[in-house]
Amino acid sequence: MNEIKICAVVCAAGKGSRTGFEKNKLLVPFLGSCALLKTLSAFDFPAVDEILVAASKEDFDEISALCKGIEKARVVLGGQDRSHSVYNALKATDAEIVLIHDGARPFVSREIIEGCIHSVKTYGSGVAAIPCTDTIAVVADEKIRSVPSREGLRQIQTPQGFFRENLLAAYERAFAEDEQRFTDDSSVFLRYCGTPHLCEGSTDNKKLTYAEDFHNQTARCGFGVDTHAFGRATEYIVLGGVKIPSESGLIAHSDGDVLIHAVMDAMLSAAGLKDIGHYFPDSDPQFKNADSTKLLERVVTLLDGEGYAVKNLSVAILAERPRLAKYIDEMKLSLSRILRIDPTAVGISAGTNEGLGYIGEGKGITVHAYVLLKRI
Repeated sequence: MNEIKICAVVCAAGKGSRTGFEKNKLLVPFLGSCALLKTLSAFDFPAVDEILVAASKEDFDEISALCKGIEKARVVLGGQDRSHSVYNALKATDAEIVLIHDGARPFVSREIIEGCIHSVKTYGSGVAAIPCTDTIAVVADEKIRSVPSREGLRQIQTPQGFFRENLLAAYERAFAEDEQRFTDDSSVFLRYCGTPHLCEGSTDNKKLTYAEDFHNQTARCGFGVDTHAFGRATEYIVLGGVKIPSESGLIAHSDGDVLIHAVMDAMLSAAGLKDIGHYFPDSDPQFKNADSTKLLERVVTLLDGEGYAVKNLSVAILAERPRLAKYIDEMKLSLSRILRIDPTAVGISAGTNEGLGYIGEGKGITVHAYVLLKRI
């Protein structure tokens, strides 16, 4: 246990009616499990001593069963609203520091949590927040009444950390005055205790609010591999759309860009589609000496139709010859342009086969490609 006991309070007693789901949104299937389990797992590391989950009476048993796999987690009965759920959890722990977190923010990072804890120890509170990038307007009757400067605005997230005794006292004063208008803990703290201190949040720390939030997070990975032999009567090869001087070219029906061919297969595989031989058969004259970058553009369009786009790409080239190091940056730029991603999202490594096999003998090149797709 830490010198100062730290408890994470995870709010999970709501229904999430804006999703339109028939049950608590935190318990529907999500990325192989459910959002609540992913949220709890984010807090299951040594900096946090205890995890309390505020659950409704309807979901109490299901959430209790879910928590059995996390030793430091236990369930408390939530209240009539978020404020009362947090209050119940505060009364159920003897921790000195509490971190209040929305169960619907499963992507919170360890860095954010540790930053929140540090802020509480240093300043007495820590509220995760990020700068506003959109213009925010004050409206009434569907008309803009004022537009405050973004420089003085922040989007407030969770976790929100406080010394337990301070937050508990703030809630007791709020309930004594019959205040029910607070949507988060920093508002209660500001009204009855002091000025909350901000700590760093993240755009990745997104709250799952609508049904599309659950679908758009779906990611898929794919693997592709291709091999071409030397023997073409050219003085160059093409890799990633880049011409590279070589003693001979690579034998293929198209331009022999073995790198792009592996990438296309990885993309198609991740999207659950057929391989490049189906879409670009070597028996079809239209693909004779085809520019593989154009074929890759067509695969990008195919993925658009399936609702996917490439998030990042990793490529490993195995070639004894020619030497490729000085061409890698150009290949990254070429691929990133076609795939519509930042060059930093493309990783390319090039190695030999230590003189072994057909690669080591300089007879051919093999490329392995791994791709991660995101929903669009």
